[in-house]
Amino acid sequence: MAEVYLRRLTRWQAEQQREVVADLYVLAYRTAAGAEYRDREGFLRLFEQHVRHDGFDMVVADEVRLIGCAHGYRLERDGAWWAGFPVEVTPQIEELTASGRAFVLAELMVLPGYRRRGVATRLAELLLSRHPQDLVVAGVGPDRAEDGIRDLLRAWGWKELPASGPGTGAPGRAVWARGPVR
Repeated sequence: MAEVYLRRLTRWQAEQQREVVADLYVLAYRTAAGAEYRDREGFLRLFEQHVRHDGFDMVVADEVRLIGCAHGYRLERDGAWWAGFPVEVTPQIEELTASGRAFVLAELMVLPGYRRRGVATRLAELLLSRHPQDLVVAGVGPDRAEDGIRDLLRAWGWKELPASGPGTGAPGRAVWARGPVR
């Protein structure tokens, strides 16, 4: 197996590579036959929003081709991101968000054949090395349970934030965090 190389992409490079990254997304998250186009288009719309955020950063893993990617951005100070998740937002989390000290790991994907080889860990470490935010979060939907992302975050020492509000207790969207959360 060839060496896996990691590299950062600027915002401009990320926008230029959006089609390649969307292809990676489809391959990394194989879905039902016929759903690839819808999934790819949905990813591209979301990726376009992510690239526009302050503090956007992206790291990719290459072997002979793109095999993995991680990107994220600094959370908006208004706290609107939290509204999409049924979690308890404590005063401490509100303060970190409002002060610009919270970063979201928006996407972490690795092709199935390269999983459990440390690629995801290396991607996340390099991405987060430039972001000294006190709180790093990742939103995880129910569709990613089978991908092992929850097990990976748990192995990294991240904690799932307590659920609250409508839908509490039902499997669904969750937020995992690294940093000062109780």
